[in-house]
Amino acid sequence: MLVGVQSAGRPKAELVLTDDERDELARWSRRAKSAQALALRARIVLACAEPGATNKQVAEELRVVPNTVSKWRRRFVERRLDGLVDEDRPGRPPSIALDKVEEVLVATLESKPANATHWSRASMAKHSGLSRSTVGRIWRDFELKPHLTDGFKLSTDPMFVEKIVDVVGLYHNPPENAAVFCVDEKSQIQAYPG
Repeated sequence: MLVGVQSAGRPKAELVLTDDERDELARWSRRAKSAQALALRARIVLACAEPGATNKQVAEELRVVPNTVSKWRRRFVERRLDGLVDEDRPGRPPSIALDKVEEVLVATLESKPANATHWSRASMAKHSGLSRSTVGRIWRDFELKPHLTDGFKLSTDPMFVEKIVDVVGLYHNPPENAAVFCVDEKSQIQAYPG
């Protein structure tokens, strides 16, 4: 039996958890799908804190590469729980504030421009102070199509009910030797029974 022989490789920083850290890591390790990366990091650190655990053993147990275990062990030792949370990524920050996006959405869904039946990219851009392409991106992201109507438009014609009764009556009780023709009407154009 060999005594005092260390395993090959770089020496690892000792990883000791406080009770609060262990409880928090256990909670994180049970995260739902939306936070699986954080859950895996927590499981790595919990496994590394077990007495005698090596990076290689933890990697095999959790089916990750040893470099991943090494990275999260090191980050935890250096910065504790904060080291496991995603860092800000490089790149341009969002150029549109969320309140501006909300303003476009509310205006699109709850109002109409003056002298128009619906918002266009140009009219919303002028109203919001954003570019046409930005308005288009917001609408696309939220699947808004203000130029399309989803519902049935009821006529404001005062004789509308009487005309409907006449047209439907032709279908249900046509006069003898009469022919009823149906022609699809264009949207926004009212068909008159004749």
